[in-house]
This record gives sequence, C-alpha cells and structure tokens, in this order.
Amino acid sequence: MRFQSFFLAGFECSCFRFPDGRQLDLLASTGHAKWADLDYAAMKPLGLRTAREGVRWHLVNPAPYSYDWASLLPMLRAARGEGIQVIWDLCHFGWPAWLDIWSSRFPEAFARYAAAVARLIAQESELPALYCPVNEMSYWSWAGGDMAHFGPCAVGRGAELKRQLVRAFVQAADIIQDIDPGARFVAAEPMIAVHAGNPGDEAGAVAAHASQFEALDMITGRVQAELGGDERYLDILGVNYYPHNQWLHGGAQLAHDDPRYTPLNRLLQNQARRYGRPILIAETGAEGAARAEWLRYVANQALLAQGAGVDVAGICLYPVTDYPGWEDDRYCATGLFSAPSDAGQRVIYAPLAVEMRVHASRFGDGPAALLGARAVDEREG
Repeated sequence: MRFQSFFLAGFECSCFRFPDGRQLDLLASTGHAKWADLDYAAMKPLGLRTAREGVRWHLVNPAPYSYDWASLLPMLRAARGEGIQVIWDLCHFGWPAWLDIWSSRFPEAFARYAAAVARLIAQESELPALYCPVNEMSYWSWAGGDMAHFGPCAVGRGAELKRQLVRAFVQAADIIQDIDPGARFVAAEPMIAVHAGNPGDEAGAVAAHASQFEALDMITGRVQAELGGDERYLDILGVNYYPHNQWLHGGAQLAHDDPRYTPLNRLLQNQARRYGRPILIAETGAEGAARAEWLRYVANQALLAQGAGVDVAGICLYPVTDYPGWEDDRYCATGLFSAPSDAGQRVIYAPLAVEMRVHASRFGDGPAALLGARAVDEREG
C-alpha cells in the first residue's frame, strides 16, 4: 500500500464528551469542517496529497437508522475536487447520544453506520477507500474506561471497553469489505515505551509496555478469538507517537535525548517484527518551537528504520492545524497551519514547512530510500 504522498496532513477530529456533558467537535472548532476546500488546496503546494480525516458519527447518525450527510458531503467533495486521498476515521472517541456504548447493540449499530458511510464514499470518491474504523482503542479504553477523563466516563472498565471497541472495529471492517472489497484499513494505536524506574519495578514496566499490543492482538485474532479478530483486518499498522510517549513506570516522562530512551527506529522495528505490516506513523507532532526539531528526529529515525528493512509508508503531521486545547480551549500551536482567518486563510508555520520539504526529498521508493537511510548517522536522530 502506498499513499499519494509520504507526508500526510492529519486533521484533528475528536468528538468525545466530557463528564460534565460537553461534547467536543474539533473539526468544527479548528475551522476545517467549514474550510475543507481551502485547507485541501493549501496542502497541495507543500506536497501533501494524502490526509487523515474524520466522519462525525454523532452528526451523521443522529437517530437509529437515520443518516444525515450534511456534515460529510462537503468534505468528501472538497477532497475529490482537489484530488486528495483520505483515510477516514469512523469513530474518533465519540458516538451518538442515543446509543449505549456498553450495550450489545453498540458494535452492530457502528457496523450499520460504517456500511452507510462506505456506500456514500464508494459513490462519491474516485480513489480506493481507506478507513481507520476506531481510533486509539488502547488510549480510549484507558482514558474513558479506567480514568473517567472522557466518555464513557468509567473507572475500572477499561478492559471491557477495549473488547467492545474491538468488536465494533471487526464488525465494521467486515461489512465495509462486503460493500467495497477494495477498501483497506489502518489500525491506529499509540506506540509507547515504558521503562522501569526503580529496582524491582521491572515486571510492572513490562506489563504496562505490553498493554499497547492488546487491541491489535485482538483485531488480528491472536488473543480472545471470540471477538472475531483475524489477520485480514490489519492492512496498515498506524502508530501514534508523540514526544511524551516514553516514561518511567509510575514516574516521569523521558525526553528523546535521555540515555534511557529507546530510539524511535527500534520501536518501529519491534512493531514490524511483531505484525509484519507496512507502518504509517499515523500521528506525530510537537508544540511551539519544538515542532521542526521533533519532525527532524522522527524523519531521521524513520529513515533508519527503512534502512533496517521496515516498510515505513508515511508520516502524518497531527494535527496539521493549530487547535483549541481539549480541556481549556487554549491556543495550541502544533500545526503546519495556523487557525483560519474569517475568510478561511491559514498562515504556514515556515520552520516546519522547510523541515518537511527537506525530508520529503529523502523519502522515495526503492534503492534511493535505502541509500538515504544508510547515510543518516544514528546520532543525528
């Protein structure tokens, strides 16, 4: 599987509810839902021809067996008009208020909604369909099922929620492929490294580190086969990786220049050995002045992984636009593009754009990519 561009633009599309009932809609609050046509047009001169997007389930499916395409059709048609290839997130932490996420009806209702979306996309798009059925099942089951940070706002039910999300993923993938046999799936999960902080803490660190594989092992049917998993549901392995994704067990985060930090290229090699799939770095980014330096680190490490034989299929800048913080609406300068003006125009963050263009020339198909990877000294990363 190859994307139209090695670097992808990821549009933040979280739609979860907080314990107080507030529902986020990042596609609306970043302005992308309104200005998708301008955003797609702005991507192309920078070499970004593939995007990661979201379908807002709570808007598309406002009542059982009822579908409203007003929120999705403009984005679909804007992407088609600009020739942008899209990976569609079908569930990015949010679901309709009429549906009980703990109910046995949940996976079935999700699959029914996914089928309706797949039919529409097959009609509207000229490009092969790409879907991420459920984003970050591992993080969601922890944040929503164990920590009550956002919906379903539970404590001690993370394992139960993870199984429910896997059921939904599998049933949706099945029905999508019945409708569109050419559709392909990205399973986007956090990639982490947890290190022992103190003597005697090794077992806890190993268990915490291994938890990142549970959802993928369920999807592929390697564990808990009763959930319906199978290897065929994993086409592209999406790894979401940020500066805070390594930490001491029960302790502090590790910076990437800490001697205890596991280099990103080794984490990618471990994922490749475990699952044997092309890998998309499906989310990565930093905030403020750290943006360009972080992309340099990630790109150098991806080149090293390619040189070691890992099929790194792309790097997604996520989010590609600045956005309002989840909890407090503070301005988060994480993107390649600023918040939009009243006319939908965004300002490009030049240091990140320059860094991306430098590395884009180093990622190609065949021997050139491997040659470039060997030329990168690991100490640079």
